Amino acid sequence: MQSIYESVTNIFEPMVRFWENPRTERAISGALVIIFLAALACIELKRHGLLPPWLHVLTPDNHFHAVGLAFTLVLILEVIGLIFILPCSFSKSMGKQFEILSLILLRNSFKELVNLPEPIHVTADWTPILHIVSDGVGALLIFGLLGVYDRLQQPKQTLARSGHARYSFIASKKIVALFLLGLFTVLGAMAISDAVRGRHTFDFFDTFYTVLVFSDILLVLLSQRFIPGYLAVFRNSGYALATLGIRLALAAPPYFNTLLGVGAAVYAVALTWTFNRLSDRSDTSGRTAAPQGKQP
Repeated sequence: MQSIYESVTNIFEPMVRFWENPRTERAISGALVIIFLAALACIELKRHGLLPPWLHVLTPDNHFHAVGLAFTLVLILEVIGLIFILPCSFSKSMGKQFEILSLILLRNSFKELVNLPEPIHVTADWTPILHIVSDGVGALLIFGLLGVYDRLQQPKQTLARSGHARYSFIASKKIVALFLLGLFTVLGAMAISDAVRGRHTFDFFDTFYTVLVFSDILLVLLSQRFIPGYLAVFRNSGYALATLGIRLALAAPPYFNTLLGVGAAVYAVALTWTFNRLSDRSDTSGRTAAPQGKQP
């Protein structure tokens, strides 16, 4: 009889292989292009009064709404990728979250274009332009900090007590990932339903990042069971705090969202650097102390 860990692994791994299959990636990329072009066509047809009434109500007037839709779809794909990468490691998951934040800031920049005249020209109100600059600079800074963060990542270390503990810990994270995938599907269905009805009851990405805060804390508690070392627990807890910083950035108004997002990225980089230094010192102390134990 299979254990729950084996059952979850048998469900989760085929989904990951399907998602990472090059054929799947090509199909999704082609679908994004088609959706983007279809959105542009629908907006243009609405401007000429050629859409049926039910579609006319759902279609915006500005062509730049199609750009926002394209970026939203890209973000949805990145969130799914985050869910599938969650069982790999805390560090990879953290890096993926900052990738998503940088894309959200870029999307916010493009969303500001709908507040400008079409075709684009500068008006007396510089507020949209300042928002574009602020979010664009924030995305660029996070992009650069991600490069530093990736360079700081050390070769994968075995922090669990045994191979069985490591397997159980990874399987536990797959359970959390499956739960997040189910919740992601429910939230997505609610968001689509609200869009069709012309309502806006919640922000999908803000809500999902709130869930991520709780899931990261749950993973910290699981790591305490399988990887009880202080350094690992502190690092994982610190990454959960960085996730909270991302969530606050998503809820903050312009300018402050950039400060909070960049601050969270700086914190993650500093935490990783400090953890690496302390881990190296701990490993060095262990190696130098081992020969002394062999002396009579």
